[in-house]
Formats: sequence, structure tokens, C-alpha cells
Amino acid sequence: MNERTIALVTGANKGIGYEIAAGLGALGWSVGVGARDEQRRADAVAKLRAAGVDAFGVPLNVTDDASVAAAARLVADRAGRLDVLVNNAGVTGGMPQQPSTVSLAAVRTALETNVLGVLRVTNAMLPLLRRSPAPRIVNMSSGVGSLTRQSSSLDERDTGPLSAAYSPSKTMLNAVTIQYAKELRDTNILVNAACPGFVATDLNGFRGVRTPEQGAAVAIRLATLPDDGPTGGYFEDAGVIPW
Repeated sequence: MNERTIALVTGANKGIGYEIAAGLGALGWSVGVGARDEQRRADAVAKLRAAGVDAFGVPLNVTDDASVAAAARLVADRAGRLDVLVNNAGVTGGMPQQPSTVSLAAVRTALETNVLGVLRVTNAMLPLLRRSPAPRIVNMSSGVGSLTRQSSSLDERDTGPLSAAYSPSKTMLNAVTIQYAKELRDTNILVNAACPGFVATDLNGFRGVRTPEQGAAVAIRLATLPDDGPTGGYFEDAGVIPW
């Protein structure tokens, strides 16, 4: 059995996910690079290994039951357990997303990856997480998922563009995070949601003002919480985000 701390990061072949994998790998952890694109996954693993990270590729399409089940078997065969799961894979569903004109297909696409994908992967990995002495689950959300922030201002400059698929999917992810924390409150599994901030990635056409490395910092912090750390929380670099 691998004695290193074992992490799996979904959507880890680029952007924030890659930097989360790199950051955890820099701690000496063994990091599974979850990604559906074979070439991008292989390139990311090679780049991480070149930097000294104990990285391994995990073929993973979070929207596909068989793919997720196969990923769980791969992690089990390699390490026998999982210490940290970072649910990072996410999509917008396609823009624009004015609620009066958004296609239901866009909403379904966002929910399938951003919510159902998290449920699918988390539930497949839970048996492996239960074998860990200090398991952590980090769900990569967004500040636009905060109903408090969204309702405090109708000005898009304050709360981001109209997104009747993406923003609600992150709000639902936050709700799912709380439900997991409640179910697992009597275990040692800590479950939290993280907001990376407005990071320049292909998700937003690289319009963000933060680097992927900066966006990864909050996830790395939540992945390395002490045993008495919070669970069922929603965090950004500056601290707690109101739900």
C-alpha cells in the first residue's frame, strides 16, 4: 500500500485543477490527475512528474457512471484508500445565460458536471475515503453560488454576469456540500466548499484577474485541514463566504 498521502483531483489536466495537483504534490503527496482527455491528462502527468510530483493519471469523465467506477477501482488498486478528494471539474454550460432565453440543455449540462458529477464521484470514492486516517473532501464552488451575495445587488458588476445555469449549479453544489457534511458529521471526513476567485481560465475566456495558482490556494488549505478543522463551510482566501 502507498504510504504517501493520496489525493485525487478531478479536472486536473489544466487551470486551477492542475495547480491544485501541483500544490498537493509539492507537499510530497501522491496525486491522481483526473481528466477525460487522454492526451491532456498524459501531458499534465508528465509535467508534474518533471517537477518532482508523484503524479498518476486517472481516466475520468465525471458525467459517466462507468468511468467513475473505473476510476475508483484504479485508485483502490494503486493505493487501497483515498485521503483527499478535490471535486474541481466544472463547466459553464455555455453562454449567454439570461434566464428568459437560456436553453434547458445548457442548464442540464451545468448540473450534470457541477452537481451530479460531484455526487457521482464522491459516492464512488467514499469507501476509499473511509479507509483514510484524515479524509478531506473539497468541492470547488464559486462566489457566484452565494445567494446572499447574489441577492444583495442586482448590478452585474457586483455579482457577475447573468448565468441561469452556472450560478445556480454552484448554489446547488453548496447545498449538496452541506448535506454531505451533515451526513458525515459523526465521521472524521471534513467536507467544505471553496471559491477560487475570478481566475483567468478557459472557463471565462481568460478574463479573470487571478492566476490559477492563486485560485488553487484555498483548495490546498482545505485539503490540509487539521483534524479539528471546519466542515460544512464555504471559504475563499479572505475567509468565510455567506451562503
